[in-house]
Amino acid sequence: MAEDNTGKLVWFFAGAAIGASIALLYAPSSGEITRRRIGRRVGEQKDRLAESGRELLDRSKDVLDKGRRMADEAAEVLESGRKLVQG
Repeated sequence: MAEDNTGKLVWFFAGAAIGASIALLYAPSSGEITRRRIGRRVGEQKDRLAESGRELLDRSKDVLDKGRRMADEAAEVLESGRKLVQG
């Protein structure tokens, strides 16, 4: 089943690449202008991806800190329980 989906995905990207190539060949702008536009768009997407990565890193740090606090609290509760049991 996974191989079937992988094959479909490969064909999808191959079709997208062929379509993009044809679109560039028939683009009304010159190659230099088109390359400049593509470069600008790639730069914009790179910036968006970097920002998303920073946000994800910040959220991951927050979750990690919260997990550490919870683990510390659980250790304190267990220690209190151990002391109660021992007398």
